[in-house]
Amino acid sequence: MKIGLDIMGGDFAPDTTVAGALLAQKEFPPEVQIVLIGKEEEIRSRISDDLLRSSSLEIVDARDVVEMGDSPTKALSKKKNSSISVGFAMLKKKELDGFASTGNSGAMLVGAIQSVGSVPGIYRPCITTPFPKMNGSVTILLDVGINADCKPDVLYQFAILGSLYAQNVYGIGNPRVGLLNIGEEENKGNLLTQATHEMMKGTEDFNFVGNVEGRDILNEDIDVIVCDGFTGNVILKEAEAFYVAIKKRGISDEYFDKFNYENYGGTPFLGINAPVVIGHGSSNDIAIKNMVMLTKEIVEAQLSEKIMEALLK
Repeated sequence: MKIGLDIMGGDFAPDTTVAGALLAQKEFPPEVQIVLIGKEEEIRSRISDDLLRSSSLEIVDARDVVEMGDSPTKALSKKKNSSISVGFAMLKKKELDGFASTGNSGAMLVGAIQSVGSVPGIYRPCITTPFPKMNGSVTILLDVGINADCKPDVLYQFAILGSLYAQNVYGIGNPRVGLLNIGEEENKGNLLTQATHEMMKGTEDFNFVGNVEGRDILNEDIDVIVCDGFTGNVILKEAEAFYVAIKKRGISDEYFDKFNYENYGGTPFLGINAPVVIGHGSSNDIAIKNMVMLTKEIVEAQLSEKIMEALLK
């Protein structure tokens, strides 16, 4: 297995990306290789020659960098030798089994669609975030940012994607899927949630349990919660703020510490034809390591193939 890592992406690259790759490499078996994609001299200056010779690391030189403020489409067309462009070119040629980055998320999404494409039948790829439950499991929330406006059929498909992700990556059997709303009753909510509920009611494509509210996100009776990306992103950012406030008050708690995004590393673009994972731009080395490890888990789960199978039924 070969996992490509964009070494030049993120606020603290290349120091944290190289350090995170080294941490991940220590936990991988020899047959899992991490391909470091970026400016070769900057990578080599941070890794000893002896370590390179004795490890399963590989370096692929990429001279350009897609900056966080770059226009995704323009950057990919003008910076053909960027670490993101090179990574996607390798993924398209199947020289990589998965590709991960903490760089420009828009460029990662555009690059994924332009290179390997969406799974046939997918209306819109989406991203997720796991929320920790007190029983040690997680609730998967999607979408959390790339689809601010959605139609009912898109949310319906998110439910399928979230259910497959929860089942195959997190090992949750027959995931219980809820639709985020302002009340549990069928007639509650706006036109979008009312129409979506009508579509989901009685479905056999996933285990729909009805409307859920914001207070149910940490509920142990729900596994996947579906919403539009605007709402999901607000919830995600509020959770991040909650964690920061907890730490600022000097509170140390095993459960609340699970809200630290570093624990999860990143999120895959669900609905893409190959494993593509995006991480937080301010990721440290621990978060980078966990992002790379998540990419490996998604490759092993054959998630893209299982999404395709589900849509062809």
